[in-house]
Amino acid sequence: MENKRNYFIAIALSVLIVLAWQFFYMNPKIEAQRQEQARIAEQAKTAPGGESPATKPSAGAQVSGALPASGQAGATATREEAIAKTARVAIDTPALSGSINLTGARFDDLKLKGYRETVDPQSPIITLFSPSDTKDGYFAELGYVAGEGAGAAPGPSTVWTLTEGDKLTQTTPVTLSFTNEAGLTFTRKISVDKHYMLTVEDAIKNGGATAASVAPYGRITRYNKPTTPSVYVLHEGFLGVIGTNGSLIEEKYGDIEKEGVTNDKATGGWIGITDKYWAAALVPPQSIAYDSRFSHFSDGQPRYQADFKNDAVTVAPGQETSLKTLVFAGAKEVRVVNGYALDDSWFGTLFSSLRGGESADVQSYQVPRFDLLIDWGWFWFFTKPMFQLMDFFFRMVGNFGVAILLTTIVVKLLFFPLASKQYASMANMKRVQPKMEELKAKFGDDRMGLQQAMMELYKTEKINPVAGCWPVLLQIPVFFALYKVIYVTIEMRHAPFFGWIQDLSAPDPTTFINLFGLLPFDAPTFLHLGIWPIIMGVTMFLQMRMNPTPPDPTQAMLFNWMPLVFTFMLGSFPAGLVIYWAWNNTLSILQQSIIMKRHGVKIELVDNLRSLFRRKPQPSK
Repeated sequence: MENKRNYFIAIALSVLIVLAWQFFYMNPKIEAQRQEQARIAEQAKTAPGGESPATKPSAGAQVSGALPASGQAGATATREEAIAKTARVAIDTPALSGSINLTGARFDDLKLKGYRETVDPQSPIITLFSPSDTKDGYFAELGYVAGEGAGAAPGPSTVWTLTEGDKLTQTTPVTLSFTNEAGLTFTRKISVDKHYMLTVEDAIKNGGATAASVAPYGRITRYNKPTTPSVYVLHEGFLGVIGTNGSLIEEKYGDIEKEGVTNDKATGGWIGITDKYWAAALVPPQSIAYDSRFSHFSDGQPRYQADFKNDAVTVAPGQETSLKTLVFAGAKEVRVVNGYALDDSWFGTLFSSLRGGESADVQSYQVPRFDLLIDWGWFWFFTKPMFQLMDFFFRMVGNFGVAILLTTIVVKLLFFPLASKQYASMANMKRVQPKMEELKAKFGDDRMGLQQAMMELYKTEKINPVAGCWPVLLQIPVFFALYKVIYVTIEMRHAPFFGWIQDLSAPDPTTFINLFGLLPFDAPTFLHLGIWPIIMGVTMFLQMRMNPTPPDPTQAMLFNWMPLVFTFMLGSFPAGLVIYWAWNNTLSILQQSIIMKRHGVKIELVDNLRSLFRRKPQPSK
């Protein structure tokens, strides 16, 4: 019995430690993130144009190594002033708006039409890219490093000429051109799909008398890293898949500030910079080997940069060669990102069929392992199916909150055989409760004798005395998978449920401290306790009262306090998680009631509640 008790205590303490870490370490970070987002949104309302940057970006001052200098002196203008300085080609698609800078043919003005800073439909839309001479510069650039006989190759200061098209849309590409003094003509055709992938097709024609050599390069540069605090469940920073069959490489901003990373030469793959919900990535020409690196530069304008440089290509006189590079810039929507990737696995095929072919509008670019742009974590085999199941239900019912409820039912059905055995053991424990009371009366203060007698009783009746904790333990892996899904997927961002829950990825906005909004002040983070966390606490309390009170005083104390501790700790968790837990507890109560009734055991929830508040008799003097 002593070992069983220690096992029970260890389990409870492990769960409490994990939740305490979330409560005292992660929740303050999340609160700081919310405050920073509110500050940015407030600043954006007073900024010209009403737009606000989604990220804290970069620019191309001087780039060391073989790449050309970007020719920018740093942040000197507002975003509107910087855009007005140069000739541009407008971008207008269902998902994107902005413009291409004809100087350098840069993508440095890009907004995401489908996303806003807050749940307020009037709040500014997300701005991803900004020009390099603004404080929030963030852009993607493709160019060439000149080799033998090439003359001046297109770089950051090259002014391209618009030769075809007047606006980049989903159906109308644009064409740019540049001819240098050596007779080399670069023709650049830029097209875009309905989502976030830009295709850049370059044709290089040598009209000179000698062979010319040029090396393609590309870079994503941003001045500032995100101001929101990093969270352990999510990677933000540099990432890429180097090589067609390469593994994912992830580097944090702080690590790159200390020392840059030069990746192995490879053919195929991609590199980029990712935030929580947004990303920018380059897919180099897949048939030519390239070098790549992740860097931080402190000279001139400090900046972060992910760049690549292909091996040089040689164009003979009178000949022409072509190259294709992809630029992803947008929201990390699971359906879109998966569609861009090369995913012929059984997993991808299965869920593609479950979605009923609704990804047909996503053009496949067969980018190797591009789905890893979304941080599914080490346990992707659990978190990814969890999201796909929720997404499947969402497309049926149109509400992610309801999708969470339906997913919970499926999970309960999957765990039903194991839970059934555990609940049956608990029902048996309830049945032998009178015998346990007899043993208590018989042994009195003989604690060791009581424990040995109870162990013998459990062995005879084939009862697992820690069965009561299994329903909670079964929730832990599902809980963390759901936490990951709700926190990292943009589909959960600003996803409403019903009533006051307008964002499943944010905590319940109500709190009992101000009487759920009736009093005009906000509660401190550690006292934030909304309606849904209270509902969750009540359901957890009722679920635990379905079971006999443990005979050991330590176990009984944990048994009594655990619902209250969980209630406060989950108070600042995303509302979607709390709704899941409350619904799961409700289903567990129904399931346990059915199993206990099937085993002929009286459901004594009401009696247990009465005994909890019943006044204990005073010992006789």
